[in-house]
Amino acid sequence: MRKIILSTESGADLPDDLANDFKIKVVPMHIIKDGKDYLDGSLPVKNIFDYYKATKKIPSTTATNVHEYEEFFAKIKEENPECTIVHIGYTSKASSSFQNACTAAEEFKEILLIDALNVTGGLTAVVMYAAELLDKDPLIEPDRLVKLIESVIPKSKLSFIPGSLDFLKAGGRVSNVAYLGGALLKIKPCIELIDGKLVSTKKYRGKMSEVAEKLMRDYLEKYNLDKEVLYLMYSLGLEDRIKQRVQEIAEEHEFKKIKWIQAGAMISTHSGPGGFGIAGIEV
Repeated sequence: MRKIILSTESGADLPDDLANDFKIKVVPMHIIKDGKDYLDGSLPVKNIFDYYKATKKIPSTTATNVHEYEEFFAKIKEENPECTIVHIGYTSKASSSFQNACTAAEEFKEILLIDALNVTGGLTAVVMYAAELLDKDPLIEPDRLVKLIESVIPKSKLSFIPGSLDFLKAGGRVSNVAYLGGALLKIKPCIELIDGKLVSTKKYRGKMSEVAEKLMRDYLEKYNLDKEVLYLMYSLGLEDRIKQRVQEIAEEHEFKKIKWIQAGAMISTHSGPGGFGIAGIEV
């Protein structure tokens, strides 16, 4: 029976402890700042936020390219010659990274690719579902594992509120009119993954402390979630008291595990400082 190796992209924001404990391989995406290319993880998030304060510009992001995937897969194969790689990728609806992985995989045997149609904590939820299955049954057939992972993808639910309309405006993701109206009315958009696409589904009004709690309660009421684990996401700058309050709400709903995920540099260029999100899997 061949060994199965799981892999994903840095856009999953998979915490290091989980990646290490479950031996999940992570390939970095890219941040471009002042014409210089940084691998996701090599550029501190604070640097991105400080750069915006100084210049009113945000870096851009790019996908992992085909050559990088070839090197990534080749190294895994070199270290584990008889393995099957199951790669769980960042949504193809928002990045070319997954297609690049598919192109690179054509050069190898025993690589199975899955488009998770999700990002950050929603992608982590799918990856960790796969990791837990593999941990419980290391001899599972690769095709069987893939089918189980694919069955849970529609059940992985992600909702988040960007911390800054300034970042959305600077990145060209919101018009000046929408920006001015949102800023004046203190409106914060809720972003959800629907069929792999980032969609603004609801608008909240008020301070982040109020909005985060509203989002938390709306999300937990909307979805019938597996109580095994809930993922709570934040970008640098979210106040500790907000994190404490949403943690309390999660505990009130009796989740067995509550895992906090900090947005990395790639995701933070889109969300801005002080963002908050939730991810889990429906039963």
